[in-house]
Amino acid sequence: MSPRKHSRIENKGSLNMETSSMKKYAAEAFGTFVLTLFGCGSAAVAGATLGTLGIAMAFGLSIVAMAFVIGNVSGCHINPAVSFGLFLDKRLSGKDLAGYWVAQFVGGIVAAAVLALVISMCDLGGVAATGLGCDGYGAASAVGISLVGALIVEVILTCIFVLSVLGSTADERTAPYAGIIIGLTLAFVHIMGIPLTGTSVNPARSFGPALMMAVSGDATALSQVWVFIAAPLAGAALAALIWMGLKKRK
Repeated sequence: MSPRKHSRIENKGSLNMETSSMKKYAAEAFGTFVLTLFGCGSAAVAGATLGTLGIAMAFGLSIVAMAFVIGNVSGCHINPAVSFGLFLDKRLSGKDLAGYWVAQFVGGIVAAAVLALVISMCDLGGVAATGLGCDGYGAASAVGISLVGALIVEVILTCIFVLSVLGSTADERTAPYAGIIIGLTLAFVHIMGIPLTGTSVNPARSFGPALMMAVSGDATALSQVWVFIAAPLAGAALAALIWMGLKKRK
């Protein structure tokens, strides 16, 4: 094989890899957009009607739908905490972790911006009145949970959620149903978490609405959003540690 032909083959392979990566990142941005728009949108627009169970199901069903749409493209993480857990379990490269994180945050921000635009065209009292599905503690929590309480709750809820991802996707017997398993798990952690913190378990889903609230003039959610970034990542790390221990016992 001539050096020139070999070079063309290498360049083509590199281009194909870059195209594949961009498809994965685009899928993650789209999936996170859908999760944030429909989950946070349900809370902001119809939370009083739907109640905790209805909002929880909106988040869970978003995962189920996206799992069957983009699962074969990117794995349907649509959550920086999930990507971090899979990275720690050596199922995701450092390069893809960074790419997924950027894509997920972009998806969350765009979704929150679209939601804010839709709300501005409705008779709902404006963005600030709806809350945009933001998470919070203290006065921003329905039950006034403390900062420490919010950290503990988010670590535990995220740990359980990420464990459902690690477990259901590791076994070929459960992998075909992973989207349903993960979606239902997200729904049940929301049932407990919504009254406490609003339930993040997903930094991208929390950051987008918090940013849009700050743009509208209320910076409370943005000042607290570090909790809903740090705690889910810590919960994912704990989930990966537990999963590693469970795997060793097999």
